[in-house]
Amino acid sequence: MARAGTVVAETLSLLGENIRPGTTTADLDRLADEFIRSKGGVPTFKGYRGPYPYPASICTSPNEVIVHGIPGEYALGEGDILSVDVGVTLDGFVADSAYTFPVGEIGADAERLLDACNAALHAGIEQARVGGKLTDISHAVQRVTEEAGFSVVRSLVGHGVGRDMHEDPQIPNYGEPGRGPTLAAGMTLAIEPMITAGTHEVVVRPDKWTIATADGSLSAHFEHTVAVTEEGPRILTADAAVPAR
Repeated sequence: MARAGTVVAETLSLLGENIRPGTTTADLDRLADEFIRSKGGVPTFKGYRGPYPYPASICTSPNEVIVHGIPGEYALGEGDILSVDVGVTLDGFVADSAYTFPVGEIGADAERLLDACNAALHAGIEQARVGGKLTDISHAVQRVTEEAGFSVVRSLVGHGVGRDMHEDPQIPNYGEPGRGPTLAAGMTLAIEPMITAGTHEVVVRPDKWTIATADGSLSAHFEHTVAVTEEGPRILTADAAVPAR
């Protein structure tokens, strides 16, 4: 999984270098597909089950789109924010990560949203420890998000990941601590805060994949694949080349 995670991280780094005004999300999808395959991996998302097989290799979700945005002819504009979600299958194992990139110069409110979502992700990761409870992760994400004045999306969750992209357990991004399964060494989790500047309510667009905020407010999404180990949480999709927040 760590090898798959390295390819995921390298893909996000490459895409970050190419996210600029005028680039289309289809351009990014082609770039990601070629790079992942050049590393011996397979884009996990392509053909993934759902309302119909997912038609692209990555998810590109601009502005008010929370997750599952399908790449196409949308051209990025100055001031946009873009969540890019990448999954890679390598040697039978999956790693999954997302990063929300600024496009050029973004507004102060958008910057605060991105910073809060990334902080919530790392607060959740910090709770992925042997002997803890699953909702310790959930509560940490919610606390950091709401203290910053933002909302947690409640209808979408993180998940276990391993030989398949979506495995048990589901990981809500809100809730009381101390509940759910006890975390054990060897668990591998996709921890992924999805937060908004407005309501937590969502809408599914006519393509049946794209999920956006119901009120049109901005959304951010950060994700890492994390292993629970005796030495503490190990991020399997970390790469210093992805811009730090």
